[in-house]
Amino acid sequence: MLRRPSSRLYAAALHAALLALASPADGFTLVVKAGDTLASIAEANYGSIQRESLLVVANGLDAQGGSPITPGMRLEVPALGQRRVVAGDTWAKLATELLGASYRADVLSVANGSSPWLTPAEGEQIIVPYNLTVIAGQSDTTITLAYRFLGDMNKAWMLDHYNGLKGRKILRGDVLLIPLTDLALTPSGAEAARLAAGAACSEGSAEQRTLQRKADAELPSLGADLRAARYVEVLVRGTRLLANPGLLSKPQLATLHRALLEAFVALDAPGQAALACKAWRQQAPEQPLDPTWVSPKVLSACAGLE
Repeated sequence: MLRRPSSRLYAAALHAALLALASPADGFTLVVKAGDTLASIAEANYGSIQRESLLVVANGLDAQGGSPITPGMRLEVPALGQRRVVAGDTWAKLATELLGASYRADVLSVANGSSPWLTPAEGEQIIVPYNLTVIAGQSDTTITLAYRFLGDMNKAWMLDHYNGLKGRKILRGDVLLIPLTDLALTPSGAEAARLAAGAACSEGSAEQRTLQRKADAELPSLGADLRAARYVEVLVRGTRLLANPGLLSKPQLATLHRALLEAFVALDAPGQAALACKAWRQQAPEQPLDPTWVSPKVLSACAGLE
């Protein structure tokens, strides 16, 4: 005679299955060691014991009144995913691939400082929100869930849209996704993510995103140097930013090479100017060399490349 599984085990298994189906592999797994508590794990990986509640929900430990952790148990630690934009990507396409539905493009784009109607930059390293799976309780509403997990009850409308509720009241047992975008890891958490097999938060991805954000911050200063005819400063700054070209986005590379082109032309270095023009045209072949807007010296440096 087969024994019927306990309600607690059944609920935990259901939660784990829903989590696997609904959420991309954004988190990473760690093994509970002797002496570990949810609070200590939260503090070690997030720098905040308040994140304990996130670990509870992400691992279904709130089922049937709560489940303890024990050494040897594997826990998922929610973390942001990473994805590099390729040619042809749109926010809607990325949202379908990474978050399960094209209408979630607004959350994905805003999390990356953009808007759903803009085109993400080719080569840009974007973050992917973590889809936290929540099984609604008797008194849960989009307002209470927004306040509990996002810290802002005014984001209730976003949860409604993200889950396709269209204003419908949440019922007990409904499975909802909460897109988390604020999941910064401590250095030890980042190291644990790097070491975890299949972790989405790889060290290389984090480095790439950091470098791209640094380049975004410095490009306005590069433009200011160029307008002020500080050409040596342009070469120094531009060359430094190009130290790791494989980690920059295509528009960033185009901007840098175009600035170097103009600086080399102004400094009467035709050989370097031609190389800079070639690199610029490889990144931005669609930009016309219009003599109305491009100086004769720049046109001369780019001669024969079209």
